[in-house]
Amino acid sequence: MDVEPLSLTERRKRDTQLEIARTAARLFADRGADGVTAEEIARQAGVSIRTFYRYFSAKEDAVAPLLTIGADQWHALVAAADPSEDIIVALERTISAVLTPRSEEEIEGLRWTLGLLHSSTSDVPLQHVWHRVNSDSEVQLRLVLGPIMRSETTSLTLRCLAAAATSAVRIALETSAESDRELHDPSALATQASLAFRQLSAGLDLGQRR
Repeated sequence: MDVEPLSLTERRKRDTQLEIARTAARLFADRGADGVTAEEIARQAGVSIRTFYRYFSAKEDAVAPLLTIGADQWHALVAAADPSEDIIVALERTISAVLTPRSEEEIEGLRWTLGLLHSSTSDVPLQHVWHRVNSDSEVQLRLVLGPIMRSETTSLTLRCLAAAATSAVRIALETSAESDRELHDPSALATQASLAFRQLSAGLDLGQRR
């Protein structure tokens, strides 16, 4: 899947959004969304409040770019997988890869995500952001899977597969946020997601890809 390179302006916009998102995630994870203001996020991110609202309509929206990074990486891995590989195997492998941190930066990113999910239990707008990100991810995954599935695969089966894979990641993250938001055992997250995907995708008649 070819992706057009970002222009300098687009890269700067992306970098600004990610800096705001990281700042918001850190503050939300530390104190909960209720204890943080948009003004504080903007100040600590080094931008004006006007710039903040140019990118985001509410403080909770600020974390969406950070939550989307993992989904974008996952979709790219699925699209680049070996065409001869069974699609269930490919999806489980890529789910595990995305949820297995390989650096301190990736571990810290997952900790922020788990902290955000922990905070969302008492913040309805933050819950809405999380569910919107997952819904968008499911739609994008369906678009990735469509061209590489067998022509006889029905729309319903394709939707079920995308829903199973996306839900497996969501369930694993939410479960970890409830029990181990500090991510003491990083490998457990991938294990939970793989198990959830196997259970959710059991019974789907998919065959091989094109």
